[in-house]
Amino acid sequence: IYTHLTSDHNHYFEDGGATYHNRYNTYDFIRGQESDAWVAMVKPPIDKFKEQYHEKQFGAERAPMRVQGMINETTFKTEKDFPIYKCVDAALDFLARNGQEDGWFLQLECFDPHEPFSVPKKYRLEGDSEYTGADYTWPQYRKASDDNDKEIQEIRANYAALIRFCDEQLGRLLDYLDLHNLWEDTAIILTTDHGFMLGEQDWWGKLRMPWFNEIANIPLLIYDPQSPNSWGQRIKALTQTTDISSTILDLYNIPSCEHSTGSSILPLIRDNEISSIREVAVYGVFGGSINATDGRYTYFLYPDDSVDIQQFEYTLMPMHSTSMFEVRELKNAELIRGFNFTKGSPVLKIPALKDAKRPPMQGGGFADTETRIYDLSNDPNQRVPLRDENIESYFNSLISKQLKEHEAPLEFFSIFGLDEFR
Repeated sequence: IYTHLTSDHNHYFEDGGATYHNRYNTYDFIRGQESDAWVAMVKPPIDKFKEQYHEKQFGAERAPMRVQGMINETTFKTEKDFPIYKCVDAALDFLARNGQEDGWFLQLECFDPHEPFSVPKKYRLEGDSEYTGADYTWPQYRKASDDNDKEIQEIRANYAALIRFCDEQLGRLLDYLDLHNLWEDTAIILTTDHGFMLGEQDWWGKLRMPWFNEIANIPLLIYDPQSPNSWGQRIKALTQTTDISSTILDLYNIPSCEHSTGSSILPLIRDNEISSIREVAVYGVFGGSINATDGRYTYFLYPDDSVDIQQFEYTLMPMHSTSMFEVRELKNAELIRGFNFTKGSPVLKIPALKDAKRPPMQGGGFADTETRIYDLSNDPNQRVPLRDENIESYFNSLISKQLKEHEAPLEFFSIFGLDEFR
């Protein structure tokens, strides 16, 4: 299968991307998104930027990357200058060259809709916001109540405008499929990596707060040309992002690798007798909570603050998102046997330092860190947290089963009070 990546996702090309893009036969990298280290400006016009952008847009901890984003935006003169427009153009170019061939895979990965919520002005709707101040397109990850009502309106209005812009670009791609009759033998998967809090639960952003459904319950649309009975249908079943790779391989009649923990979604689409491929979805971020849902409940399990257990990072490529591991992190590393999925290769076991340069929390750490349950059938907006020993034990068992399937290190069970399930 010939694979091609088209993306403006600059994080792939940072240290933490770990050469991911080179795994494709070919790739397009569209420059200028967010803090992409692109436009070189030794002395940026900070005073001008402070007049143009809201003071909260800078953010002390991440000011340099936000200023780089402002510098990049100075090149966006017309709609066609925006990275997402260029991404779709590049995808259309790939299809023009290769659409009539067989045996290809195109990954079109657009960073938007993502902060900064900057778009051509025509996508803003009059009346969406009463705000009249400087540009406010990039909220910090913090409590939304730190902003006034008009500032909240403005951020949401800019996000809505960005959604319209993205919708327009997706439409260009779908129109091309119509025009060239590519629907007959082209499967399409549309999804994303996470959502974004837009003031719900009094939060902006992601990472810091609990994994509410605004962040975790992501869209997934699959068009399978071989399953006309599924077209336009909604399937009530749990899936996870790890199922996507198995699904793609299944579309090409290629078996998943031996240690893959994902499941193909195609049986849900093609076989009316199959209604489930997993009993639970488990998700989270390193150092934070373990979260799980069975479709009825969501469960956020946080570490016990009274238990101080060392966490470790396991890797043969010691890279954080935007920097390599420092010497002080590697001084106490040890080479251990590894895991089944490393196929006999040992790995580094590195003590995780709390102040290491992982994805930053924008001036704060994890917040609202109480273990809780939400009953989605009666509380779909997750407003009333519950505690129930039976439900928690049920989820702890399901989570532990997943941890063992993924060969989670033993200390991980201790950190979350799951030793009885090891």
